[in-house]
Order: sequence, then C-alpha cells, then structure tokens
Amino acid sequence: MPDDSKISLLVVEDEEPIRTGLCDVLTFRGYRAESVARGDEGLERARDGQHALILLDVMLPGLSGFDVCEQLRAAGRQTPVLMLTARGAEEDVLRGFRCGADDYVVKPFSVAELTARVEALLRRSGALDRGAPAREQTIAFGDWRIDVPSLCARHARDDRSIDLTLRDVEILALLAREAGRIVSRRVLLAEVWGYPDPDRVETRSVDMHIAKLRKKLGAGATAWIETVRGAGYRHPA
Repeated sequence: MPDDSKISLLVVEDEEPIRTGLCDVLTFRGYRAESVARGDEGLERARDGQHALILLDVMLPGLSGFDVCEQLRAAGRQTPVLMLTARGAEEDVLRGFRCGADDYVVKPFSVAELTARVEALLRRSGALDRGAPAREQTIAFGDWRIDVPSLCARHARDDRSIDLTLRDVEILALLAREAGRIVSRRVLLAEVWGYPDPDRVETRSVDMHIAKLRKKLGAGATAWIETVRGAGYRHPA
C-alpha cells in the first residue's frame, strides 16, 4: 500500500537502468517514486494530479517529453516538470521552457545536482513544506555520533573525534536509514557516487571506500558495516 505521507514523484524515462536508478535515489531520499517508460503513459499519469513533481525525459516512445509537457500545460495542470535529457543544445533547452518545463538537467548529472533541483522545485511549489523528510543533523552509528553539518564524528564512550568526508557521511547516513536491510553496490553508486546508470559501471570504488571508512571508524566497524557477500552492505538494526 502506498505511503500517502510521502511526497509522490513521477519518473517518465524509457531507459530501464536509468529509470530504476532514479527511483532508487528518490526513494532513498524519502520520496514515493512511481515510473513509466512511455510518453503517452506519462501524460495519462500526470493528468491525474497526484504527483508533486514530474521528472520527464525528452526522447520517449509514444510522445516526446516536449509533447507531454505541452499537453499537460494545455490541460491546465501546473505540476512542476524537471526535464532530464542528453540533449543539451540551447535550442532544446529553450524549447523545453517554451513547452512549460520548470527546470532542465542534462545527462549525465550527479545525484547532488538532481536532488538539489528536485528540492528547489518542490520548495518553490510549496510541496516540500507539506511533508518532505527533514535532513538528519546527527546520525547514531555504532559507537559514533556523526554531526552531519560539520562532517565530524565523536565516539560515545571516550569522546574521541574524527573528520569525515561528505561521501563518508552520505554512506553512513544511507546505511543508517536502511538499518537491517541490504544496500547494494548499485544503490550506493547511484545514491552516493551519483551514477545515473550504475549497472553499466565496473568499479571497485565502493569496496575500496568502505574499507577506508571502516579503518577510520576503528574497532567494531566491521560489525557496524557488514559485508553481505555478492549483495552489498548492511548496518545491523
């Protein structure tokens, strides 16, 4: 059953790996993400007015993103539209805005850029104030208490402190939010590293970074960041 307390976003993207990656990122950010692969299906879903934001690819089967946006506006729907496309020419950007798009992101884009633009549009429309999750300021992780704004962690027992990178904090925050559940390397690559199509990426970056992070956290880190062979990582609930 859908969680109606979460802000609902619609992803219209025909490339399945990108569509899945986007939905993973948005879900882990606390939104309810729904998706379709065709422009005509996207238009039908968007017309019901149940979504706070539409992430809309330009090159789609059925109807182009330009056509979807134009017809949506003609029908009187003012749902914010964020266009996602590999087409970055100025004339395409201008056409998107003429069709009624509110913002435009060119692939490949980072997760940080995408989520910042999503939040900006939701805040502008007022939807963010009505239910988006507050960002954590402090995260409890094992024996450590992580201060997110300062990128610093303090040990609960002996008051030691260590400096962390933004990527360290994003990894720990993601594992803490999903405590008890396996977080795959694919999700980590999409959510933390910002790859829009992580299934096509061959890299050991996740494993190498986790190893360095465990070393920073010291004794007990292997228990707090469990390796699930062949699947990913897990923070015990």
